[in-house]
Amino acid sequence: MASALHEKVKSYYSSLETGEDLQTSAACPTPSRLLSPSARAALQQVHPDVCKRFFGCGVVVPEKLKGCSVLDLGSGSGRDCYMLSKLVGEDGHVTGIDMTAELVEASKKYIQYHQEQFGYTKPNTVFVQGYMEKLTEAGIQEKSIDVIVSNCVICLCPDKRAVLREAYKVLKEGGELYFSDMYASKVVPDAFKEDAVLWGEGMAGALYWQELVFLVKELGFSTPHLVAASHIQIYNSELQKKAGDVKYASGTYRIFKLPQHSIQTKALVTYKGTVPDCGDHFALDASYCFKMNVRMDVDAELAAILQYTRFSPDFSVEMTDEPDPSLDSAQQYRLLNPFQLADRLGSCMKQCSKTSSTGACSPKTASGNCG
Repeated sequence: MASALHEKVKSYYSSLETGEDLQTSAACPTPSRLLSPSARAALQQVHPDVCKRFFGCGVVVPEKLKGCSVLDLGSGSGRDCYMLSKLVGEDGHVTGIDMTAELVEASKKYIQYHQEQFGYTKPNTVFVQGYMEKLTEAGIQEKSIDVIVSNCVICLCPDKRAVLREAYKVLKEGGELYFSDMYASKVVPDAFKEDAVLWGEGMAGALYWQELVFLVKELGFSTPHLVAASHIQIYNSELQKKAGDVKYASGTYRIFKLPQHSIQTKALVTYKGTVPDCGDHFALDASYCFKMNVRMDVDAELAAILQYTRFSPDFSVEMTDEPDPSLDSAQQYRLLNPFQLADRLGSCMKQCSKTSSTGACSPKTASGNCG
């Protein structure tokens, strides 16, 4: 069954010339307002032909990548890989993995171009053909990766558990999976899986967003942090009819591989203002924004994220004696629902478009206004 679905997806994407050939708004151009100045500059240096075949549904550029080893799941045309290869620097490394031979070969053609464009003495990017469910078989070593990114491809995979399990295996302790994907407003009917176009568009394989929370926690990851979200529009009337009452949203989450039993109590943390492009404040997600030199009370898991990941030098962490009861599920789901965040951000953009010539919103978060 899985191999048959893989072949459907391969065939579908091999037939597409540009992101405009898709029937939903998932693969829309990356809004520049969501990119840091460094990421925006890096994207401008990526070859136009590579950008033309971009099929992602979000922005997968986490902060502080210099010197990191990065893996891109479902690298497609290589656009994200080349943007990231600039951000990791010559001492960092980027690996793109994709199951479609045509896309892998097309990506490889631009390795030398970007090496010269970025002024590197040697390439720092490689592309391999393989499956996300079998990363180690494709040559990715266990505990070798600092950051994994993925842009709207997990929804194309029939076995999400295998993808996330493999991601956990190849990540170093303290590593991060930062990924954008399509999510459904309810469990997708099994009948959707029989339709090649619904699979190719990501609609048949999209997880009900609450399933993601249970799955990643079960595999040992931290609780997901929802970074960004937007509603996905279906352009094709026939697809709209097939989707029925199932709605779709793009959601970008970040999850971490933390040491076991790392921190058990709440903590007071202070951001030092040292994350690149995040001088006066650092927004970990849509709910937590840390202002420079302002102490904040955080739960035990968030304290562990700030203590044991690449962000450790950027925060001072003072442990307290206060035990940390688990966050109640109603509050947790309110913070993690991409449809609610998409509503909130959509309202923000409508309001900003009336008052600002740029349409850019100040990032108002649940923990304070960092704008």
